[in-house]
Amino acid sequence: MRAVALIDGEHAPDVVRQALGELPYEWVGAILVGGTEKLREGEGYGVPLLDGFGGAEVVVDLSDAPVLGPAERFGWASRALAAGLPYLGAGFRFDPPLYEELGVPSIAVIGTGKRVGKTAVSAHLARLLARDRDVVVVTMGRGGPAEPEVLESPPGIEALLALSREGRHAASDHFEIAVVSGVPTIGCRRAGGGLAGQPFLSNVGEGARIAAERRPDLVIFDGSGSAIPPVAADRRILVTGPGHHLGEHFDAYRELVSDLVLAVGYEADGAISATLRLRPLAPLEGRVAVFTAGPADLTHLDADLVYVSRSLGDRDALRRELLDLDADTYLTEIKGAAIDLVAEHGLERGRRVVLAGNEVVAPGLDQALLALAPDAVSA
Repeated sequence: MRAVALIDGEHAPDVVRQALGELPYEWVGAILVGGTEKLREGEGYGVPLLDGFGGAEVVVDLSDAPVLGPAERFGWASRALAAGLPYLGAGFRFDPPLYEELGVPSIAVIGTGKRVGKTAVSAHLARLLARDRDVVVVTMGRGGPAEPEVLESPPGIEALLALSREGRHAASDHFEIAVVSGVPTIGCRRAGGGLAGQPFLSNVGEGARIAAERRPDLVIFDGSGSAIPPVAADRRILVTGPGHHLGEHFDAYRELVSDLVLAVGYEADGAISATLRLRPLAPLEGRVAVFTAGPADLTHLDADLVYVSRSLGDRDALRRELLDLDADTYLTEIKGAAIDLVAEHGLERGRRVVLAGNEVVAPGLDQALLALAPDAVSA
């Protein structure tokens, strides 16, 4: 296997030469990543020194701290994986995620973690591009269906409650996106997530094939947490939030394989800064209690807000909050316990339940998203 070595000047050249000679690789060269302590003028390593990975099939790290500490190694690992190359060293190995070819134009929306606004961005993108295109969304969630589920039209509250009473996770991402965007949506599931975003198990490939058979103008893939849809999307959008630092660990990989970065709720270098604005899907009446899972902006709501809960992801806290709640309308995002706790509680007490999505607000955002549209990507 053709390999490129990462070496440093803290190792004596003869030590490096011995390692290169004993390891079972065909060396295309080495990259000197730093350090000068043991470098001697004119002494070489027996292989060419390169600026990049050349024609390597694997990157072998022969360096060590202090030249390459953990942060620096994650940076090199991210660059290797983004180039489609395994990255390995003494006692560790990282392989690039596997992506299945699709055959129709596609955009994947991925995130640096949970609750960063990724699904809101997917829904916003779907609504925007569906104005003049045939768009299908494929989601993957930790509560998704065992077999890909096609939603041709948005389910209403009663349909979601019926699913919840059957034991389904009725606030799964495909339900949310179908309701909020009005675009045909295919729900899938995944379990686990590698450091670079590969799911341990998923049925997204099957869902992607169902989407491709429809021959849409565009398929949008909605990631799950920090897991990346295992499809070779033409373009990727990375969504990050406060507390998620771009460039660290394998978020550097996610940034390298993305064409656009959105920072929701904060500012980050090289990213479009955006905010989320809660968008009711029906008029609000009387005293309104709001239920969200994150930091969505509520200041624009023309309503008598009597209670705001951000506990959709914390069932114990949400149960306590609902005990003494007095409101005429429950306004809730479709996340977490929105259906089985909030909607059930509201309708049992004769309250009005209104579902909500999130608008993604940022100067120049729609223009940037339209630049990723099918006429700008290869089919």
